Amino acid sequence: MTENPDYLGHRQRLRQRFIMGGGKSMPDYELLELLLTISIPRRDVKPLAKALIKKFGSFAEVVNAPMDELLAFDGIKENSATVIKIVKEAAIRMSWQSLENKDEVIISKWDAMIDYCRMVMAYQDVEEFRVLFLNAKFKLIGEEVQQRGTVDHVAIHPREVIKSAMNREAKAIILLHNHPSGDVTPSRADIEITKQITKAAEAVEIKVIDHVIIGKGGYYSFKDHQII
Repeated sequence: MTENPDYLGHRQRLRQRFIMGGGKSMPDYELLELLLTISIPRRDVKPLAKALIKKFGSFAEVVNAPMDELLAFDGIKENSATVIKIVKEAAIRMSWQSLENKDEVIISKWDAMIDYCRMVMAYQDVEEFRVLFLNAKFKLIGEEVQQRGTVDHVAIHPREVIKSAMNREAKAIILLHNHPSGDVTPSRADIEITKQITKAAEAVEIKVIDHVIIGKGGYYSFKDHQII
């Protein structure tokens, strides 16, 4: 009689812990290990999970790692990389659909908006500039990635921002961009372009509610610092 490998019992215990208490109390490597069992059914994946955490730093960093970097990691094939990326996209979709709730204004769920922005922008390796479009009641009606740049710069064009807002019949906008370095302090250029966009928006009766800089560890609100 062939005995089952030891890791099968370990997997079952992991699943039971997750089912009974959820994954909140599980360390990063165990949650990742449980995820990897879906794509790698016949192998002890604990060493692989630990190696991934060591390489990228945390569960969040692994999930947000570029696909090519995951595929370049020893032991990770297309199936595993795909499962990992599905987790990220599922989290983004749930967050976005919550923000799209037509019964609430965006200002009333600011923390949820920041969480969404962190998921989609904080782990980017280049700067990205986005705009959230709102109607007259400050309810979310759309989003657009305006530009993607380099590790420390993204070109922002006020005319294109206003054109997009008008095409969507938006009455208010929220400006967003990320700092891959993690330092969310605005540069002089960030402050100047924000003033230019705000002035251009006012000319066509569109309100700039805020400009938010997103980083892995936090964010900077121009409104909170009275720049807008």
